[in-house]
Amino acid sequence: MNKAKRRVRGIMLDLDGTVVDSRAAYLEAARKAFQRFGQKTLDTKTALEIPRRLEQNQQLDDIVGTNVTGFLDVYLKQFYATTLKKTKPFPNIDKTLMYLSQKAKLALITMRFVPKATVVSELKHFGLAEYFAHVITALDTPNPKPSPEAIVKTATLLHVDLSDCVVVGDSISDLKAGKAAGVTTVAVVSGLFSREEIAREKPDLILRNVAELPRYL
Repeated sequence: MNKAKRRVRGIMLDLDGTVVDSRAAYLEAARKAFQRFGQKTLDTKTALEIPRRLEQNQQLDDIVGTNVTGFLDVYLKQFYATTLKKTKPFPNIDKTLMYLSQKAKLALITMRFVPKATVVSELKHFGLAEYFAHVITALDTPNPKPSPEAIVKTATLLHVDLSDCVVVGDSISDLKAGKAAGVTTVAVVSGLFSREEIAREKPDLILRNVAELPRYL
C-alpha cells in the first residue's frame, strides 16, 4: 500500500486485537478451563498461545493435555461469557472509527462463533456500533477466515468493489483472507502476533494500531 493517502470505499476491520484488546478475556478463559480440569494455569505467554493456535487451526495437546475437545468447550464458553467485561476498546478507537466512517463504509468481520447480535451488543456497550454498517461473524459464512468468503460477502453487502476495499487485522488469518480476496491488506501489531510473523505474510502496510490508519486514507 502506497504510504501516500489513498481513497477507499470499504474498510473491513477485525475485532479481537484490532478494535478491542482481548488479552484479559483470553487469560480468564484459560484460567477457568485449566481450573475445571484440575490443572495449574500456565504463564501468560503460554496461555496466549492458545488463541494464537486456534486462529491458525494448530494442535493444542502439548499445552492443554489430551482432552482438547473438553478443554476447548470450557475455554470458548468462558471466553464468550466474559468478553463484555474483560475486553476493552483500544485507546482512541472511537475517534478513529468516527474519522474512518466519514471516509468509507465500515464493516466488522470476526472469527468469533457467536450470533451477530452478540457482537453488536458488545459494540453498543463500548459506544462503537454506530460506525459499522455490517457485522459478520464466523456463523455467517460456511468457511471463516482465512477463507476469503466473509470478505467477499461483506463487499457485496457494502455495495463496493473488492478493489476498493481494505482489510485491517492483527492476525495471519486476516491477512491470508485479504490476500485471497484480492483486497488491500493492512496489518496492526496490537494483537497476538509479532511484527516479524505479520511481515512474513507481506501485507501492504504494517501499523502499530488502527489509530494510525487515518494517516493513509
